[in-house]
Amino acid sequence: MRHTPGSWRLRHLTLLAVSAAMAATLTACGSDPDKAVAPTTSASPAPTGAVTRAEAARILDRYEEINAKANKIQNPALLGTVEGGQLYEQSKADYRLFPTWSKKDQAYYEKPFTYRDRSYFIPQGQTWFAVKAIASGSKSPALLVFDKTSGRRFKMVAVVYTDPKSPIPAVDTSNHGLATAADPTKRVGTLAPEQVSAAFEDLYETGDMSISRLASTTVTSTAVNTYRERTTYKNAKYATLHWEATQPTHPKIYVLRLRDGGVLAVFPTAHNRMEQLKDGYIYSGNVKIDPGSQQSVFNKTPRVAILDEFQGQALAQFTPSGEPKVLGVEYQMVDSR
Repeated sequence: MRHTPGSWRLRHLTLLAVSAAMAATLTACGSDPDKAVAPTTSASPAPTGAVTRAEAARILDRYEEINAKANKIQNPALLGTVEGGQLYEQSKADYRLFPTWSKKDQAYYEKPFTYRDRSYFIPQGQTWFAVKAIASGSKSPALLVFDKTSGRRFKMVAVVYTDPKSPIPAVDTSNHGLATAADPTKRVGTLAPEQVSAAFEDLYETGDMSISRLASTTVTSTAVNTYRERTTYKNAKYATLHWEATQPTHPKIYVLRLRDGGVLAVFPTAHNRMEQLKDGYIYSGNVKIDPGSQQSVFNKTPRVAILDEFQGQALAQFTPSGEPKVLGVEYQMVDSR
C-alpha cells in the first residue's frame, strides 16, 4: 500500500512532478459511532454479506502483515497477494519511484503501519466490503475497499484519505447491521457516481468550477490550482502544459448508501499531463525537455514532449439535493513517455 509522506497530500507538483495525496497508514479495532447497529430479531433468515466482521478484521490484519513485509523489501509480487485494483497500480509505481525519494521519505514509506478505530461496512449480496479507519500517526480518516479477486481472495483495491475538515459521512447500516450498496449509474443530486470522474478531471483541463456540477472542496480547489500552473511553471516561456482525462486501469466503482439518503462512492480516476515545446523551439531542432528524476525512471531520453500518466482513486459524497463533494483523491505517476 502507498505510504507516502503527508507533505505530498493532494499536491500536484509542477514541471517534473508527481501529483500525490497522502496515502498514510491505518491500527487495531476501537470504538466508533458509525459502527453498525446490532441486528434486529426477525422470523426470516438475516441477510448476509461477503464476510462477517470477524472475517473482515482478519483480512485486514493479514493485509497489514503482508504489506509491511512487501514495502520493506520492495516486492510487488508479494504485495500483489493482498492488493489489487487502482491501489496496486499506484503501489507498483511507488516501488519503481522509491530510489528517487529522499532518505526521510524512504524511511517513512518503509515504516510498518496499522489501522485503528475501524468501522466495517459490509453490503448485502456484494463481493466487497469497506472499512473506515484512521492511519496510525495520523488524524485523517480513510475509506478502504476490499474486493474478491478472480482467485477468490480478498484484496485491498482502494484506499482514499480525506481532509480532516471533510469527515466521512455516516453509512446506512440499518439492514440487520449490514451496509447497502447503491447503483453507480443512478443520479443522486446533480450527477451519478459514474459521472463524477469526468466532471472532476475536467477541472484539470479547464479550471472551470462553474460548469463542473461539483461542490467546492479542498480537493477541487487543488485541481483548479493545478490547471493554473500552466502559465506559471518554470518552463512556461518555452513549453505548453495541459492535462487531459484518460481511462483508469481498473474501472469498478464502489457505492454505499448513507444514513441521510445520499451515497458515498469510491471511484477510479486518471489523467495525462502533457508538456510540449512551443513550435518555435521544436523547429529549432536543438532544444529538448530534460525529464526529471521521477520521469527518468520510465524514460530518461530528452524529448520535445513529455506525457506523464497518473492513475488515481477518489472518494465523493452525493446528496439528493446538492452537488457531489469530492472528499479525497490519491494520484500516482505510473508512466512517463
